[in-house]
Amino acid sequence: MNGSKDLVQQLVGQVREQVASLDNGVEVVVIPPALYVDSVVALCGSELVAGVQNVSQWQSGAYTGEVSADMAKDLGCRYVLIGHSERRQLFGESDALVAQKVERVLAADLAAVLCVGETLEEREAGSAEQVVASQVRQGLASVAGSQWSNVVVAYEPVWAIGTGKTATAEDAQAMHADIRQVLAEMGAPSETISVLYGGSVKADNAAALFAEPDIDGGLIGGASLKAEDFVSICRAFPAGA
Repeated sequence: MNGSKDLVQQLVGQVREQVASLDNGVEVVVIPPALYVDSVVALCGSELVAGVQNVSQWQSGAYTGEVSADMAKDLGCRYVLIGHSERRQLFGESDALVAQKVERVLAADLAAVLCVGETLEEREAGSAEQVVASQVRQGLASVAGSQWSNVVVAYEPVWAIGTGKTATAEDAQAMHADIRQVLAEMGAPSETISVLYGGSVKADNAAALFAEPDIDGGLIGGASLKAEDFVSICRAFPAGA
């Protein structure tokens, strides 16, 4: 929940200008607060893709304050974040609710970015892998067939979001490999589904993270509010990966 009309125009304009020269084939997605989506879509051009941070589990109706997947599509969004750790932690979103939202997003022919991750307590208790696997299985339980092409998974360890802490590249890779294994067990095309890492990704650690075989990109938080920092992360993505 950051930004203003002036920031949107300045930030998106700067990012678009700088990513135009990238030659590593990275897809750059900008996901602003819902009120600014229309402005961002107008500024994206061919260099950027827009998304929305959350949608309702309902298609339409008397749900004041909610934003539907169809509305996001109507404005030109391509991606939807679902089950971000802040939605789970601050707004009590359950795995069942997350699954409903995934279903709604896929029905609208948008790409669902399912966010999963463990808390510090869960990691210290040795249950991180089980927690994440359960979130993946429950969140994507209704996905089938060609819908898998519209699924992205983002691993964001809750203890590393906004804290300055980051999982080591090796730790992140291990969890990403586990996620890919769970996807395979679900009958998904696990090798073609993008699995992103989110958790204090910065320009100085992005290259090491993206070099790991099962880390396909990043879900960037605070560093996305400065064009130079964000584009530096985009540049860190290895060409042809």
